[in-house]
This record gives sequence, structure tokens and C-alpha cells, in this order.
Amino acid sequence: MATDLSIDERRGRLSETIMKQGFASLAELVQILGVSESTVRRDLELLEEQGLTRRTRGGAISIRDSAVHPLAFADRETTCLDEKQAIARAVARLIPENQTVILDGGTTCFQVGRELAGRRLNVITNSVPIASRLSADLATEVTLIGGYVYPRTGVALGAAAQQMLETLHATQLVLSCAGVCEEGAFNANQMMVDVERRMMAQAEEVILAADHTKFGRRAVVKLADWDEIDVIVTDPGVDASTRGWLETLKAKVIIAE
Repeated sequence: MATDLSIDERRGRLSETIMKQGFASLAELVQILGVSESTVRRDLELLEEQGLTRRTRGGAISIRDSAVHPLAFADRETTCLDEKQAIARAVARLIPENQTVILDGGTTCFQVGRELAGRRLNVITNSVPIASRLSADLATEVTLIGGYVYPRTGVALGAAAQQMLETLHATQLVLSCAGVCEEGAFNANQMMVDVERRMMAQAEEVILAADHTKFGRRAVVKLADWDEIDVIVTDPGVDASTRGWLETLKAKVIIAE
């Protein structure tokens, strides 16, 4: 612990850590700086006022590139937060102890990561925010997939990420997406889908976690057909017609109350 830093040195190190990683959890910053949680919170508040970081639930995200264009992750994190947390709790109940699970990127999967923190699990993820959050807990083993880090969401993409995933195996995959309709699940770009398809190939069971706002719309690239998804976890906001076609699927559907 760095307990003998001056105020300016401490804040400089805090800012450097967040900017280097893209995201840092509150627990991680407390451990690195050797100060109290309340001190870190005050420092984060100041950095946010200076336009260097943005505070999130459980940590902070770097917005060094531009105060106008922060990580999309930070903007989306509070959207449908109650629903995402309910979905995350339902997903966490599906994951037994001492298993290996792949966590996709995105804010819903980040909430799943929060629920899994501290449990005896091996977690594989391409998300810098998720890895940073989970690595603060000693019981949870974390493997961070490398590659090109997509600046809007903090996830590793590209050929290097796919090659690393080829060597790994997991019992379960928790998958996110940008759009869901009767044709299948969709996501925002081809690079993202390429990595997610590789994740699906390496897992025995695929769990799709999607809040009600994702239903009834497509995104740019098709991610999966419904016969490739084993479990769908959503929230009570899905409308009656959506529930109707969900019930026709082979996948198990869980409505997270």
C-alpha cells in the first residue's frame, strides 16, 4: 500500500491508474493507494470536476479522450439499472461454485460480475471494467482476454482476442447484445460479434442476458439464432407479444422479478 504519498502524488497516481486501465474499482483504488474509501471518493469527485474521470457505481471510468465523448459504457451504466441488477442476480443464481464462466462485455454483464465477485469461480472476460472489478476479490480467478481495446466500451476485440479464446473452455457463457427479435440476437459491430461467436464455441451453455429495451429491434450484425441460446434472462418489462414468441423457443426463459 502506498500510504506515504502526498495529496498531489496520490491524486496523480489515482488518475494514472484509471486512465491506464480505462476503469478501476473503488476497492482496487483503496488497496493501491493505501487510504480510506472516503478519501478515494473525495479524490474521484475532484477528478470528475476536472473532467478527467467519471464516477460509476463501484469505481470510476477514464474519459481522457474527450469530455464530450466519454466511454459509452459510462453513459449506459445507469440505463435500466434496476432491471439490469435484477437480471444479474437471476443469472448469478444459475452459476454453480467452482465453475469456469465467460463474461461478455457490456453493462448488464458488468452487473453480473458484481454479483459474482468474491465467489469461488474462474471468470474469463474480454471486458476491462469487469476484470478490474473482479480482480479485487481474492476468491475469484480472472483471465482477461487481450487484443485491441474498443474505446467506447472497454472490451478487447480482434484476431488476438479470438486466438486466445480458442485455447480456453468454459461451462457457461453470459452473453449480452444490442438487439433482440424473433429472428435472433444482434449486436453493434462485426468485430464484437466475431469475438462473441468464438466465446459461444468455447462454452457448454449460453445464457443471454438482455433487459426489455433490447427486445423488438435489430442491430447491425446478427449474433445468434435462437437454437444457439440455452437460457434467456430478461425483466418484467417485456410486453405480452414478446413473451408469446419467447414461450415458443427451446431456450429456458427466466423473467427476473
